[in-house]
Amino acid sequence: MQIEPPRDCALCPRLVSFREANQAAYPAFHNAPVQAFGPLDARLLIVGLAPGLKGANQTGRPFTGDYAGDLLYQTLGRFGFAQGSYGRRADDGLRLVDCRVTNAVRCVPPENKPTGPEAKNCRPFLVREIDAMKRLKVILCLGSLSHGAVLTTLGVRKSHYPFRHCAIHEIDGLTVADSYHCSRYNTNTGRLTEAMFEEVFAEVKERLAAFPQEA
Repeated sequence: MQIEPPRDCALCPRLVSFREANQAAYPAFHNAPVQAFGPLDARLLIVGLAPGLKGANQTGRPFTGDYAGDLLYQTLGRFGFAQGSYGRRADDGLRLVDCRVTNAVRCVPPENKPTGPEAKNCRPFLVREIDAMKRLKVILCLGSLSHGAVLTTLGVRKSHYPFRHCAIHEIDGLTVADSYHCSRYNTNTGRLTEAMFEEVFAEVKERLAAFPQEA
């Protein structure tokens, strides 16, 4: 079972064209589908929407290289989900503990906005990833678009589980948690503060406490 798309994935013509343009403009960048980061036996899966052009698309690791990663990995460390120092590089030695980070769409889209068909093309990889995580208990969605992609992946109606910061949904034996995206825009405008972000992780940590590590 292939969980990750191949480096030369050709499922989405627009994303392939954008990737080729970025390969010419930024030859030192990763410029390929970005694989998930963290162990498959983790109980927590964090899902973003898509790689950022000068973040994950540059470094080849989700949420690495831009402000969103600064806040995410700092918070993961505070709650025991990461060990080591985050250095905005895929080779910084950071290790995730009982946590895996991925994106609903694995290739960087123009203007950070994948289309519906592109999300649909990439959905089988998220389906396989979730299926392969046998100890998975909690999925944390970063942003409303990620929330929608996860609900579609799980085969449930979005109207039954509305997005709201710090919302908790119980779906087919999984806990799905929501947070505003940890982007610089959201933090600069005050829509998301560090305290608000930590509130989500405190709730996630409490939910996971009900499931022993060795289970």
